[in-house]
Amino acid sequence: MNNSELNQIIMSIESVDKLAFKDAMTYIDNLTKPIGSLGYMEVMASKIASIKGFMPKELKRKNIIIMCSDNGVVEENISSCPENTTALVTENFTKEITGVKVLSNYYGSELTVVDVGVNHDFNNPKIINKKIGYGTKNMMKGRAMSIEETLKAIEIGIEIVEGLKDKNVDIIGTGEMGICNTATSAAVFCALTDSKVDKIVGKGGGVTELQYENKKRVIKRAIEINDPNKEDVIDVLSKVGGYDIAALCGCFLAAARYKIPIVIDGFISSVAALCAYRLNTFCKDYMFPSHLSAEPGASYIMQELGLSPILNLNMRLGEGSACPIAFSIIEASLYTMNNMGTFEAANLDKKNYVDIR
Repeated sequence: MNNSELNQIIMSIESVDKLAFKDAMTYIDNLTKPIGSLGYMEVMASKIASIKGFMPKELKRKNIIIMCSDNGVVEENISSCPENTTALVTENFTKEITGVKVLSNYYGSELTVVDVGVNHDFNNPKIINKKIGYGTKNMMKGRAMSIEETLKAIEIGIEIVEGLKDKNVDIIGTGEMGICNTATSAAVFCALTDSKVDKIVGKGGGVTELQYENKKRVIKRAIEINDPNKEDVIDVLSKVGGYDIAALCGCFLAAARYKIPIVIDGFISSVAALCAYRLNTFCKDYMFPSHLSAEPGASYIMQELGLSPILNLNMRLGEGSACPIAFSIIEASLYTMNNMGTFEAANLDKKNYVDIR
């Protein structure tokens, strides 16, 4: 993929069906309840209707894409885990033991595990091999990825979503695995928004205080050295991002292009969502933030996106672990709106119900 081809995809993304949203809200307002009393559940159901053009009764096929990649900045001792943790956890996604896998089993969703740049060769048919390289370069020493690698990662995200579209997947979740990707995602967010590193950067996988201070210093220095252009998402991603973030950006672009609702997990996938939003603002209308991550930058990025998280469980696992829980709430919203009675069917006078909006 080159810049011209990416721009064609970006330009092909359209707005959601605003009339379908309005019609859904009108229908919901005539259900046997005070207007607005089911709050964000009403909005979620109507938002699904705006994406699909109608309000479906259920979302049968649910899939969480997990982009896995290593990051060269691990050399700077800013993680509590060794680099090979990425490979070990990527392998474990295909077993029954990780948080996202257990929750997915419980809520009836599937996983798509993608090696987009892990520093390891897998022999596992359940891991899709889309490896661009064995991890990015150290962003403290220069550009993390070439422009070509960045575009390739975005292309992979688009291709993975296209494959799920062909399998009639109804809703997609976004997850990731990569040691030091809380550092790269914070760097991307700070570079795009001019946010202060000290406000945004968290402890990720649980670093010591000494490592935490070093992590902030490394991110500041990486931004200074690379001097990314905040008006150019591809430039920012290539200089201080990672294969996983770029690939997830592609997922968000493709979901919007093919009108598939897509759920954001935590801070890292939120940064990828912001990248897609900066490339085409229509992308936001297809996104559902699953929860407010415990990472310090989480609330700031929700403000940038202008979105409200469905949950606040103080989670910070990543992996896409909050997506299956969010799926269930979105499905519950659709089920409720499709199965409640109208005022007419219940022989009730709508005038007796207060509008609480």
